[in-house]
Amino acid sequence: MAPMANILDVSTAAKRFRLISMWEAVTWAALLVSMVFKWGFGYEEAVKIPGMIHGFTGFILYVVIAFFTARSLKWDFKTLVLALVSSVPPFMTIWFERRMARTGQLGELSVGAAGQPDERTPAPTH
Repeated sequence: MAPMANILDVSTAAKRFRLISMWEAVTWAALLVSMVFKWGFGYEEAVKIPGMIHGFTGFILYVVIAFFTARSLKWDFKTLVLALVSSVPPFMTIWFERRMARTGQLGELSVGAAGQPDERTPAPTH
């Protein structure tokens, strides 16, 4: 896993995808917590702001970045569809991002079976 200091590095398609995958999951968590307040405690307005944040900066941005990443990293149609479907269940974007890194389909963020950088892609220089 990359050091936290590099988490905001969005210099490549793979790094942008990783960041937005994590952000989508964080906004999902906020929305789920707000749903507890709405349905469990009767605070109807609890989901308004977390819902908008998740909907726009989480879900929609993830979908847009997935298309750009698929084009940049030359994902096939099936992989793109899986990326898009993973935006629906909570936290599935994290699973998908890690799967892509494990299978060598996340550019420079891909790792080999032993957890080392994939030989097919250049290692990060920082």
